[in-house]
Amino acid sequence: MDKLLFGISGLPIDSGLKKINYASGIDYIKSIGLDAMELLFVRSVNVTDKNKNIILKTKLDNDFYLSAHGSHYINLNADEYEKQGQSMKRITDAMEGLSKVKGKSLIFHPGFYLKDSKETAYDTIKENLLKLPYKEIDYRLETTGKRTQFGTLEELVSLCKEVSSCKLCIDFSHIHARQNGSLKGYDDFAKILQYVLDKLGRSALDDLHIHIGGINYNEKGEKNHLPLLESDFNYAACLKAIKDFGVKGCVISEGPLVEKDALLLKNTFERL
Repeated sequence: MDKLLFGISGLPIDSGLKKINYASGIDYIKSIGLDAMELLFVRSVNVTDKNKNIILKTKLDNDFYLSAHGSHYINLNADEYEKQGQSMKRITDAMEGLSKVKGKSLIFHPGFYLKDSKETAYDTIKENLLKLPYKEIDYRLETTGKRTQFGTLEELVSLCKEVSSCKLCIDFSHIHARQNGSLKGYDDFAKILQYVLDKLGRSALDDLHIHIGGINYNEKGEKNHLPLLESDFNYAACLKAIKDFGVKGCVISEGPLVEKDALLLKNTFERL
């Protein structure tokens, strides 16, 4: 990537269009100054042979960046091998759907610890990740927001070092929630980016996928997303660290006001 793009998760919520879908959503999002969308495959892979051509054409016409978020029902550390296999199929189905529209990154939460130790969960998830087919779409492992979920920054950075098909998705809001509101100022965000730089090298910051959004949480972690301005997430300090580290890639806004918050992020970043 040669710059930092800003976009939304899912469809815009305030387009004014009577019929909104991925193609019309891309046109609208581009018209208001954004450059990326994360398709939501969280319940089903909703890119099909019927709509793939119009989505791809609209993507290419707008010089647009597409990623996708995989199923919420993925657990590569499930107790039963059958359920692990079902999770891997959900990942590969999403990868196939995203490839139909020449998307770049498939984001997903790798799994849960359940009753296993963190070390055992790590080994099982790594073993399953190594089995996934690779078709020029990056598997982006997303930092998770609940302490029961596998997916600390340290765990995922380590997996990215060991599994060549995997790259990192830093969800700063999830880290903030998982640690009960720990990301308060510039140094907290800079520490995360420095860790990635030290462990994965400059190339990781030159092609980084990022989620930012307002978030509600308690001592157990993430509860739900909020509009940025109704949360305590210090997005200005986060963006300042991102800019100072010369990060390139894509920032995706999550929450109930996706395009408004995405524009807030982009405009704030450009003023820094």
